[in-house]
Amino acid sequence: MTTTLAIVGATGKMGRLFGEIAEASAEYEVVSRLDSRSALDEMLGADVVVDVSVPGVTQSVVEFAVQHGKQVLVGTSGWSADRLAGLRRALGDPPSSGVVVIPNFSLGSVLATSFAAMAARFYDSIEVIEAHAATKVDSPSGTAVRTAELMQAARAARGPVSAPHSDQRARGQQVASIPVHSLRLAGIVAKQDVVFGGTGEVLTITHETISPSAYAAGIRVALAAARTARGLVVGLDALLDLDGTGASGGGAGAGGGSGSAAQSAPEPENVSGQAATATSVTS
Repeated sequence: MTTTLAIVGATGKMGRLFGEIAEASAEYEVVSRLDSRSALDEMLGADVVVDVSVPGVTQSVVEFAVQHGKQVLVGTSGWSADRLAGLRRALGDPPSSGVVVIPNFSLGSVLATSFAAMAARFYDSIEVIEAHAATKVDSPSGTAVRTAELMQAARAARGPVSAPHSDQRARGQQVASIPVHSLRLAGIVAKQDVVFGGTGEVLTITHETISPSAYAAGIRVALAAARTARGLVVGLDALLDLDGTGASGGGAGAGGGSGSAAQSAPEPENVSGQAATATSVTS
């Protein structure tokens, strides 16, 4: 059975990529492509609403879709922990539909974040450096925020990291006590370094996206999950068998759905998986 899609933000890079992937598959059909001039009710004829818009409008897009009982896949930054908590309440208990929020569709990025959370239990000196194209409107990135929050959750027993001189602006923005530094440069797709300082050693976990094609595999996983999800699921890691046990990982406070979005264990409530602030917004 074909699943119909409405893509909000269809003219952007991610919107075009979603369209190409859907068109290449017999499982999906794009029935509506929305841009900044479109009325939101143009999405109502689709089974699944894909939101890859901009941080300034994503909340209104998703809230409208949820109010109309639509399945939703979100690939837009701007979803803080507070916003996610409100979205979880809006979905109801028990939820009749589902929203899948993905900070990064790259499988390699999800693995790097998982490795970083593992390493964070052993180091007290940690910083994140993330770089994206100059056109990215939010900073720090949703991936960096999620990485920092998951690291702090993993090392909760150790407390905050050591971040000297954090009151100085050049020391970056603290996310879950971890300094995050953002670069916005021409010629970059996406790169993140998580740097751990220890006695006599430095460990760096690096992931770099060199082409948007890196997102394709994760997009397919997320689309499959969005068709049947119930409640709120945050992160591609919630949909993958990262520990090899045959079960999916945890969604942020989510009751997982059926199918690809299998029943998932809750994550700490402070793990938002999205950047907190958009530095500029274009409609």
